[in-house]
Amino acid sequence: MILGLIIIFLAGITSGLTGFGFALISVPLMMLFLPLKTVTPIILLLQILINLFLLFEARKFVNLKRIWPLILVGILGIPLGTYLLLFLDVTILKISVGLIIILFAIAFLTGFKKEIKRERSAFAIVGFISGILNGSTAMSGPPVVLFFTNQNIEKRTFRANLIAYFIILNLITIPFLLIGNLITLETIGYTALFLPALFLGGLTGTRLIHKINEKLFKKIVLIIIIASGLLSTASGLGII
Repeated sequence: MILGLIIIFLAGITSGLTGFGFALISVPLMMLFLPLKTVTPIILLLQILINLFLLFEARKFVNLKRIWPLILVGILGIPLGTYLLLFLDVTILKISVGLIIILFAIAFLTGFKKEIKRERSAFAIVGFISGILNGSTAMSGPPVVLFFTNQNIEKRTFRANLIAYFIILNLITIPFLLIGNLITLETIGYTALFLPALFLGGLTGTRLIHKINEKLFKKIVLIIIIASGLLSTASGLGII
């Protein structure tokens, strides 16, 4: 319980600061003492709550006209992701997601960027992969975060659009988890116990966003992505 509260608090800070990262931080660490099939619904429910909390403050920067294609295609990928969670070897999921995240994040951190003019076409690929990851691991962030970073989106718009995207995607994912009997009294109980740490962390993160400049913000985003990729890979390899 103590470890869980600490993890959720740190993930809440990350989410409050950047608009993403809650699952990226919490899922690999929570899997150290809970199975992925238990962790995924817990983190999904907590993500919905923290993002609803954050959306109130960030709502004026949301641009739904820009991200609706991403949302639509992301929804299409969710059923496949839930199927993978139920039937695919969890080790394969952890290692695959981790390695892909690390490679792309390091590329961006070292200065690689190629701004894409036809965003809506790119959203088809990015959104579908994100939806698959959301249904299987609750970690839908990396493809979208890396794409937004590549497009050089201003930090407040970046954060607000991510928050709105994750709320919609996570809400759509719930019925599929219910169908797969993945949301249980146990997962709801864990969710309730972690709520104080969740909101305290989120509030702390929102206070920090105003003290960080654009350049530092983007570096923090990529470092979080790399750290989560390393954790996921290490967990899949049995190192942690």
